[in-house]
Amino acid sequence: MHIHILGICGTFMGGLAAIAQQAGHRVTGCDAHVYPPMSTQLSAQGITLIEGYAPEQITLKPDLFVIGNVVSRGNPLMEAILNRGLPYISGAQWLGEQILAHKWVIGVAGTHGKTTTTALLTWILEEAGLQPGFLIGGVPNNFPSSARIGASNFFVIEADEYDTAFFDKRSKFVHYRPRTLILNNLEYDHADIFPDLTAIETQFHHLVRTVPSQGRILVNGTETSLTRVLARGCWSEVETFGQGTWTMENVGENDHFDIRYQGQNQGRVHNTLQGDHNRMNTLAAIAAAHHVGVPIPTAIAALARFSGVKRRMELRGEVRGIRLYDDFAHHPSAIAQTLAGLRIKIGQARILAVLEPRSNTMKLGLMKSQLPNSLAQADQIFGYGATQGKDALGWDLNQVLAPIGPHAQTFEDIASLTHAVVKAAQPGDHIVVMSNGSFGNVHQKILDELNLVP
Repeated sequence: MHIHILGICGTFMGGLAAIAQQAGHRVTGCDAHVYPPMSTQLSAQGITLIEGYAPEQITLKPDLFVIGNVVSRGNPLMEAILNRGLPYISGAQWLGEQILAHKWVIGVAGTHGKTTTTALLTWILEEAGLQPGFLIGGVPNNFPSSARIGASNFFVIEADEYDTAFFDKRSKFVHYRPRTLILNNLEYDHADIFPDLTAIETQFHHLVRTVPSQGRILVNGTETSLTRVLARGCWSEVETFGQGTWTMENVGENDHFDIRYQGQNQGRVHNTLQGDHNRMNTLAAIAAAHHVGVPIPTAIAALARFSGVKRRMELRGEVRGIRLYDDFAHHPSAIAQTLAGLRIKIGQARILAVLEPRSNTMKLGLMKSQLPNSLAQADQIFGYGATQGKDALGWDLNQVLAPIGPHAQTFEDIASLTHAVVKAAQPGDHIVVMSNGSFGNVHQKILDELNLVP
């Protein structure tokens, strides 16, 4: 079958494209900006990419158009598809029906930590010899790509609560029908599509309804929002982590900890990740792997060789003793967790936080009041908030960060921000760049300018 994918350069749709090709389909696709790293990954696999959404692409005559949620009404190619009555389907539904329907699906859901937990779990299964398929919303360092069809019945997927397509406003994860499900955490996000936390909890309960009675849900036992979700009804086996079935104790240097299952010590985890949130991610991954038959000692051994995920506290470079990290944190809770984890690791060394509040939720300003507290562990803060253009904030970042005092500065252009960070940086500092976008490649610009300082 020839499928043509609209919005192919997004992480999810690009991963879907790779899986479709591995399944034997002919795959082409288009996007508004055919951009790396996904464009280079797909081109290397021989997938033809087209810039833009010209309606003439219908002359490719694919058997099916697969639609990403970046596409909306008014898109010229989508309008041509609708006007001609051509067959189309959402990416999540296609994946669910064509790939996942015959797999043991292991879904990882939650507001934060989905990518890291999915990568952790996939690596554990790989090290256990299970050769899982996977689709991860980031680039795991232990694998050459973010998606593959796999050579076994197991498939690990990042289960995203964002909506499916312009014609299907359910969360994407309702199409996956997991047999093993991790519910990592749940708080308000995606303010552009959800009016409140209750609306998101409803979508999570729809997901719970798809898990078979012989399946298992691994739920964060410390999250009251998830307790409310399960209280609406649950028909599957449940194990809790953080408290209850799976717990940790004796947290030591470098975030190593002892893992306990049903009250019995199972061994010491030598974690390669930092912070309370990553210990919970690790615990969830071990618990899910256990459900599919991976012995706990095997999982523990695998974790010592886990190399992390790009853009999750990824060390991008070090110049004159100044270390610069790239992190995807953009929600206030994730920002706080990232900085708290680094603070525990580095002690009294200075943290310079470089922040772009770019997500739709942050642009709407619904969580702006939480930003000052989320940045409490940073010694100096450099915020980027454009007032003009498509990336402009709808609120005054300088005003929001004013309670922090002189330790916080805001900028409307990348060059000025870069100069200020470089001027402030001293040997021994840790610079953390936080954004869910490219941030104008500010990471490399800071490193380049640091290299010019005598």
